[in-house]
Amino acid sequence: MKKFLSTIALFLCFLAQAQNEQLANNYFDRGEFEKALVSYEELLKSQEGNYNYFQRVIECYQQLQQFDKAEKALEDRIDKYRQNNLLVELGFNYQLQKNQEKAKKYYDQAIDKIKKNANEVYGIAYLFERKALVDYALLAYKTALEKEPKMSFNFQMAVLYGQQGNTDLMIDTFLEESFQNPQNLPLIQNQLSRFMTEEVDANFNDALKKALLLRAQKTQDVFWNDFLSWLFIQQKEYGKAFIQQKAIYKRNPDSFANIVNLGQMAIEDNDQDSATEILTFVLDNTKDLELLIQSHSYLIEMKIDHATEKDYPAITAELDQLIKEFGVSPFTLPLLKLQADFNAFHLNNPEKAKAILKNAMEMPINSYQLVEVKMELADILLFEEKFNQALIYYSQIDEDMNGDVIGQEASLKTAKTSYFKTDFAWASHQLKVLKSASSQLIANDALDLFLLISDNTVEDSLQVALKKFARADFLLYQNKKKEALAGFQLILKEHKGEDIEPVTLLRIGKIYEKMGDFSNALANYDAIITKHKDCIYIDEALYFSAEIYNNQLKDTEKAKLLYEEMLTKHEDSIYYVDSRNKYRKLRGDTNL
Repeated sequence: MKKFLSTIALFLCFLAQAQNEQLANNYFDRGEFEKALVSYEELLKSQEGNYNYFQRVIECYQQLQQFDKAEKALEDRIDKYRQNNLLVELGFNYQLQKNQEKAKKYYDQAIDKIKKNANEVYGIAYLFERKALVDYALLAYKTALEKEPKMSFNFQMAVLYGQQGNTDLMIDTFLEESFQNPQNLPLIQNQLSRFMTEEVDANFNDALKKALLLRAQKTQDVFWNDFLSWLFIQQKEYGKAFIQQKAIYKRNPDSFANIVNLGQMAIEDNDQDSATEILTFVLDNTKDLELLIQSHSYLIEMKIDHATEKDYPAITAELDQLIKEFGVSPFTLPLLKLQADFNAFHLNNPEKAKAILKNAMEMPINSYQLVEVKMELADILLFEEKFNQALIYYSQIDEDMNGDVIGQEASLKTAKTSYFKTDFAWASHQLKVLKSASSQLIANDALDLFLLISDNTVEDSLQVALKKFARADFLLYQNKKKEALAGFQLILKEHKGEDIEPVTLLRIGKIYEKMGDFSNALANYDAIITKHKDCIYIDEALYFSAEIYNNQLKDTEKAKLLYEEMLTKHEDSIYYVDSRNKYRKLRGDTNL
């Protein structure tokens, strides 16, 4: 019984302390430093050795300009605990009083402690960094290395060089660290990518590329080719990344998976030429069945995305030939799903599509493959307007794959099905949850649809225009472009000047783009740009217009002006980075 009561008492003590700490933190965060100081001093009395509480007490003194109290507390703690890193705190206390001479005295004393014991660097350099004393932090690391050359602080020093603006030295130090400790490569690339996107130095990309090329030529190690490939991928230059991957392949023929993945990335970024070159190379150089089928699938999928009706017989023949060549098996599931999708959404033959998928479900496929087939089957049932049957499959996938991306995708499709049925209340309920999905793509799609519903419900409580829009959207889902186009155009006519107008113009523009009618596509985007300057679709209208001028009409001057407008007015757009890269290329920058 005594043990039990002691445990309860101890638990209540911990609980009270946690609550007191939370209260102190809240005061501190709100800038109520007098109240925070009282709370932290009480906490420090109960745990004298707690460094975090002591640190906050000092910060409160300094915020309240009680520098003498801070100095006395620091000196007492140094005497009691021999914490030499607090010399940095003492120096900083004088720096806050603009007494640079005394501040330097204590900073130098801290450096001297490292000269005597290199292990002191960890606490001292950390505090220099926290106080943004970059030069002293670097000096601390260099002093430790002089004392103990086997120590390594490349990562920390590289970050500090970057803070100094010395990007060349930062690059060299990061690259040295990445080669010595490849396990740190993701962290290093993450740091470098920040400089690539924040435009800290206009020549940064060029400097990084030169440094990598120099190392690749000097050492002939494929590590640098792979690093270069990563750099080119960040800049969406898949052709150049492919050159590096080919160099790796020549010395390591087992690296084909990376090349296939590169081809997929090129497809996703609509770089059709690079994707075709990459995947054709795979087909010409491997006998691996899985890679062959994957590459063929990507190539045909790309053909379908850019096909018109006159191309359908050739695509049908190619799919039939490949399935005949490789056989019907779990290995050819990607081709079978593609064949089913093509039959339903392009040849308007859902019965054949369902037959293909039901046969596939009878094969010895794993649980994840079964989910993929079910998803495709649900998509086709939705195509047939069999909403409830489609919802059953989507719900099964969502339940079976809860937490997985494919489960979230099924959940999004459930919401879209409700939207197509004009059950907007239930769709919105589901979309609210999906706005925070782990997949950024799914979260963005969920947010877009949620805003579409909410924005067009405020003024039109009966959702008359939204119901017509959902119907036209469903026709677009069914790949019935002409019927969808007519539906959207009717909305423009009957609901002119309403909130639904800009998004309707955007949909019409995208349909015309898919039909190859770029003149009409631009006209609709321009209507958004000129008549709906404050709408949320303005950045998309600008970007899509720029892409047409750049890629289809080859009018680089008009494209450049539109990309430039994206850069100056829409920094928060998801198309900002791509617009910046393409603007630089059109402008003739060399640091790409």
